Amino acid sequence: MPRPVDVDDLAQGVASGSRAHLARAITLVESTHPDHRAAARDLLRRLTPGTGDTAYPQVGSDAPGSEPTPPTPSVRLGISGVPGAGKSTFINALGLRLIEDGHRVAVLAVDPSSARSGGSILGDRTRMGELSSSPDAFVRPSPTGLHLGGVARATRESMIVVEAAGFDVVVVETVGVGQSEVAVAEMVDTFLLLTLARAGDQLQGIKRGILEIADVIAVNKADGSHVAEARGTARELSIAMRLLRGGEGERRVPVLTCSALTDDGLDEVWRAVLDHRAHLESSVEGGLARRRGEQQLQWLWALLQTELWSTFRGTPAVREVAGQVEREIREQRISAVEGAQRILAAFGRSAADLPWSR
Repeated sequence: MPRPVDVDDLAQGVASGSRAHLARAITLVESTHPDHRAAARDLLRRLTPGTGDTAYPQVGSDAPGSEPTPPTPSVRLGISGVPGAGKSTFINALGLRLIEDGHRVAVLAVDPSSARSGGSILGDRTRMGELSSSPDAFVRPSPTGLHLGGVARATRESMIVVEAAGFDVVVVETVGVGQSEVAVAEMVDTFLLLTLARAGDQLQGIKRGILEIADVIAVNKADGSHVAEARGTARELSIAMRLLRGGEGERRVPVLTCSALTDDGLDEVWRAVLDHRAHLESSVEGGLARRRGEQQLQWLWALLQTELWSTFRGTPAVREVAGQVEREIREQRISAVEGAQRILAAFGRSAADLPWSR
């Protein structure tokens, strides 16, 4: 039986900027225990009005009848890239520069979990050593678990928690590069693709899907004798982007070069991120608000899928029948199709006992 969670104390501690409370709050929203999930939902309800998320109604006011001034939404930046592109080193260097400019930076770094053991290395705090030690930064590595798409199951919830703690730049570093990385683009304002030269056929190593969702592209490790190669790669990618996303009236995706080692080009990359944010905010169709509203809808269905699956697997009738079905399938006495029908039938018979049907 897990220890009861003092949600009031946790919410107050996060809002005050306590790093201990912040870490505990993220641990809570990452938990899959039913009691913890209920406490996490309560915590998120209390924290969201202070996040500046335009998809959330702002509650409470300083004076009767007055409308509170909502906080400015943080900059939500997703970063992905080919293996060896130097994502963690880039985030460490960029984060330090942003802190020098007065920002507070939170990094949600997602490590892939082993399909065999379920474990993760979670080495991003080591690769971001300088940033991790800054009082104006918070680096949280999390395992993906069984969740696909290069992000952890609770990444969205964790973003709300760190924003409520006063971090105005939230970076989500994802694993891998490819079609599944659409998942992170569905929860951030700007998606940055980090790549590098000297990777053989540069375009061959990048999936079309990620080019279609990238808002900014940066060729990293443009330093020393490799500057010319990086610039050549940037030109190739610029041509590819014009062919792929060069429609009339469509925003041109900037392709830049940078070096996390020497800090060259980092200011230009950040300026491109802010330019994209300004592009969203100036949209006549309410680009940023609409984008975050769509993200809330995607989150809604993702939550429903997770909760329904958890309820399904946790139903006693399903557990009882599933064990027998699995044995019969291993013994090749029934097919997977027949087994699935039997499990669904067991769930249907017990559906009347579920909490929402009472």
